[in-house]
Amino acid sequence: MTGLNTVLIVVGLFLAGGVYSFWKQGMPKGVVVLLSIGSVMCLVAGVMRIQGLWD
Repeated sequence: MTGLNTVLIVVGLFLAGGVYSFWKQGMPKGVVVLLSIGSVMCLVAGVMRIQGLWD
């Protein structure tokens, strides 16, 4: 596990928390959708790098 994997997963989890917070505050759906897409992309990229599927 490298530093980039850790950063991608941490950023993904941070964005996931932001999605929940923005949803509870009643932010526009477009902002929530963009944050959730970014969160999923970071988490998937981090996991794929850990699995060795994407180098």
